[in-house]
Amino acid sequence: MSDFSHKPTLTGDKVILRPFREGDAETMAAILDDPEVLRLTGSAGQPPFTLARLREWYGTRGARTDRLDLGLVDRASGRLVGELVLNEWDEPNRSCSFRVLIGPAGRDRGLGSEAIRLLLAYGFEQLGLHRVHLGVYAINPRAIRVYERVGFVREGVERQALLHEGAWIDSIRMAILAPEWAEHRGRAGIHTP
Repeated sequence: MSDFSHKPTLTGDKVILRPFREGDAETMAAILDDPEVLRLTGSAGQPPFTLARLREWYGTRGARTDRLDLGLVDRASGRLVGELVLNEWDEPNRSCSFRVLIGPAGRDRGLGSEAIRLLLAYGFEQLGLHRVHLGVYAINPRAIRVYERVGFVREGVERQALLHEGAWIDSIRMAILAPEWAEHRGRAGIHTP
């Protein structure tokens, strides 16, 4: 792999991950303005993105070779409900960063877990990644549980990384490695009798 120039469509039972289109800007504007998204991403209090800026942003994701941005579509409704991103590509070390955000229409139905597994499978099995890492604020225990369930391992804490509503919040660093993925394929935290 030399870059992220190919933008795949990945299909699961509940979700489709697909390349962004300029027309997705309106939907993403509403998702990015959701109070829960703003709180959990540490973006509360930041000025909102203009629709013109979001149209330009989502309209150019397909041309980027240094990152992979995919829209998260709920198969049941056909609606765009969020995004998943592989970025901060470190080619010599076959490593990159991961982030996900899901708006209100996509929460609490297992869409995120399936979407993360789809993207990790693509990253490790098709792109040849060795390491995928992320940061998640401690005020997001739901995401932490999902990340652990799909195989991310806690590596450390960035203490007091976010000032939120007058309180300092830690950022938890997590990662998953190719050998770990090969062993459990995103089912690390699922125990069957």
